[in-house]
Amino acid sequence: MAAKTRSLPARMIIFVFKAILWFLLITVLWVLLYRFVPPPITATMALDENGSGRNWMALSEMDRAMPIAVIAAEDGNFCLHDGFDYEAIQQAWEERQAGTRRRGGSTISQQTAKNVFLWQGGGWFRKGLEAYFTVLIEFLWDKPRIMEVYLNVAETGIGTYGANAGAQRYFGHDASRLSDMQAAQIAAVLPDPKTRDATRPGSWTAGYANRLVGRMQQVRASPLDDCI
Repeated sequence: MAAKTRSLPARMIIFVFKAILWFLLITVLWVLLYRFVPPPITATMALDENGSGRNWMALSEMDRAMPIAVIAAEDGNFCLHDGFDYEAIQQAWEERQAGTRRRGGSTISQQTAKNVFLWQGGGWFRKGLEAYFTVLIEFLWDKPRIMEVYLNVAETGIGTYGANAGAQRYFGHDASRLSDMQAAQIAAVLPDPKTRDATRPGSWTAGYANRLVGRMQQVRASPLDDCI
């Protein structure tokens, strides 16, 4: 009888083990699928009461000013790190502990993992899943694909997702032809797309976009954009 029936702890261990295996299999296949197929929708888009207008554009068709602008704005070490910028994370932590200006330490890879596979908001559980999916996309995708997906799912305005939809919303043309200032204006909106506007920016957003144009020249003159 003892040989035929397992104890409750043993059954629980087997159940947890199988659940972990299924989780790993499903998530790896999910990430691998999006290596080749555009994500049809994200949780953020599905929950956005303002809609989710977007128009997918391949990175090869997008003006190069756009990825350079987001590298300058969001993640200067995008081409150099393995998904995590440990120095930026440490700096963000120290600023938060000191109660000074709060900045994010998330890389473009981390933001892509969150935007595509998870939901907005904090919490250690979500952060843990974000780290897991970041490792997966860094391993299963290449840097151009990470940048391409990021630039197509990031929120660029109220009910607007992706740089291409943002360019059409703000400038009346697609993202295949952007000036440095236009790309910088879109990048300046990314941290707070529901309150910032690229064509009617507040003084801080306008100043930030101007500073980004200068940083974009520094990115071009360095190896910081070599991976794209």
